[in-house]
This record gives sequence, structure tokens and C-alpha cells, in this order.
Amino acid sequence: MSGEVDLGRLLAGMRPELRPGTYVFATMSVGAVPAGLGVVMSFREAEGTTLILSEAEAARAGLPVAFPCRWITLAVQSSLSAVGFLAAVTARLAEAGIAVNAVSAFHHDHLFVPAARGEEAMGVLSALADRAAA
Repeated sequence: MSGEVDLGRLLAGMRPELRPGTYVFATMSVGAVPAGLGVVMSFREAEGTTLILSEAEAARAGLPVAFPCRWITLAVQSSLSAVGFLAAVTARLAEAGIAVNAVSAFHHDHLFVPAARGEEAMGVLSALADRAAA
């Protein structure tokens, strides 16, 4: 399935979903990720492997962490070749002074925003979707 590429339809159709819990970023040496660790996302960089995982899972593993955040899924199937979707979304969050770390996966885009601002980010995203649908 290729997903949507039209920016207007992507913005109007996005249904932001705030996932329960708090998530964090951690880093480990390449190849050092323990088996059985409940990782949401991993990405290997030259300096080490970046992990996104629940705060509870990181604490269980004794990992030093950064950026306690809330996870928002944009529940519209965006194409990996869609142009401007994340730019529009992150620009609106930036206007509200909300930091965002975005991850594009095969089916959806995911946003990690500061834990204390998750509900506010949901309001910004819902308003953006409503304006695009009007």
C-alpha cells in the first residue's frame, strides 16, 4: 500500500492519537541492545544506537535517558514520498513553541513531544486538521 501523497488530504485526514504513558530516548553502543528490551524504535548512528522506549522499560533496564515525551501517532496513512506533511505539522508545533522529534514509519508518522505538553500538542494538531478539512 502506497499511502496518501496529497498534502491537503493528509492534513484534513490526520487523526492525532495520543498514546498512554511517557517515553524516553536513550543511546547504547552499537550491538549492545539487550534482547527482550521493549523498544519502540531503534536507529543506528555512527556514535551508537538511539532507542525510543517507555520510561518504565528504560528504568527496568537501568538506562540513562533523555527527553521524557508523549507519543502522538498521526493516524492517516501517509506515503513515504509525501511532500510537506511533516513540515506543515512540525511548523505548527514550532509556532506553539513545542519541540518535536518526528519518526516516519511505513504506515504512519509519529511525533514525540515534551511530556508536559502532550495535550497541548494534541490541541494544535486537531486544530490544524480541522482547518484543513474546512
